[in-house]
Amino acid sequence: MKRAWSIVFVGFFLLFLFPGAIGAQGDTSVEDTIRELQQKINDLQSQENTLAKQITLLNSQIALTTLRIGSIKGAILKLTAEIGELADEIERLEELLTKRTELVLRRIPESYKRQVTPQFGLLFLSNNFSDFLSRVKYVSSIQEHDAQLLFQLKATQNNFSERKSLREQKKMQQESLKKQLEDENRSLDRQKREKQVLLDQTKNSETVYQKLLAQALAEKQAVDRALIDSIKIGPVKKGDPIAVVGNTGYPGCSTGAHLHFEVRKGGTWVDPGGYLSSKSVEDEQNGGKATVGGGSWDWPLEDPIRLTQYFGKTPYSWRYQYSGGIHTGYDMVSGGSSIIRAPRDGDLYSSSQVCGGGSVIKIKYIDHGEGIMSFYLHVQ
Repeated sequence: MKRAWSIVFVGFFLLFLFPGAIGAQGDTSVEDTIRELQQKINDLQSQENTLAKQITLLNSQIALTTLRIGSIKGAILKLTAEIGELADEIERLEELLTKRTELVLRRIPESYKRQVTPQFGLLFLSNNFSDFLSRVKYVSSIQEHDAQLLFQLKATQNNFSERKSLREQKKMQQESLKKQLEDENRSLDRQKREKQVLLDQTKNSETVYQKLLAQALAEKQAVDRALIDSIKIGPVKKGDPIAVVGNTGYPGCSTGAHLHFEVRKGGTWVDPGGYLSSKSVEDEQNGGKATVGGGSWDWPLEDPIRLTQYFGKTPYSWRYQYSGGIHTGYDMVSGGSSIIRAPRDGDLYSSSQVCGGGSVIKIKYIDHGEGIMSFYLHVQ
């Protein structure tokens, strides 16, 4: 029995000294797996672009995000337990602090009386010299006890403040992790949807996959050519009609009537949301409604606007290998009017280009000056 209790004691002692030891091996294993998946993703991105490679890449990204979600959830649970333990400790310290404060307050009058009584007064109160020494030692002992009590009170106050501060720090860490968890969950949903869209649109066919990539590249090349051999229409003012939403480029470079609107600054694609004014739109890409925009430009279409694809990484942006898998603009449709209007003053240009299998795509763009240009694709 003594041997068993000794083992239990040693176990608790080690846990107290090394609280991170238990579970450390599991955490290390997860971190190693995350690093391996990240390396696999990096290796895949440098390989020849095939449908099989793209599916493997998406599967690896999904696995990596799933691991991160599990790791973050574990960290949140650990912090929740630690915050709970700190709350109990703070409650205990608060009770102790109250008791010690009350004790100190009760002893203040007694200590004051002892301090104002001179030692020669004790001599007159004593029966003999031995009694006097005993009284002096007693008073000294009481004073030492009072000093110790004040020291304990101060230590309890400091400990109480430290534990409260630590709890607040852990709460902040917990909130930060919760936000990270929301971001990772959104990424996981997007990755799963991207994989499903890829399988649906390619029908799991390498031939179809390569054809869709070629069509997306052809659209980009058509825009590049438009910058070289376009016709200048002339200056336009903000709000002037410049075109009508169409489906030019079908079937090689378009799948239906919509406006592809993009902005370039210094020849580089930028998020149009940074230029367009804030607006509530129907968010077809993610579902529901969304508030989009943070600039001063008018939107090129009238309300209500349905945004079918955003700028950046989207469920459909696997097609745009030339831009690193980034959709370079906004795809949108208006439920009110097909008229496209200039979002800002500038010089209007127009071009028609062959795009994917002999179909013709019509493109208009506005040079707004200062290296900023806006593009309008698939117009009538």
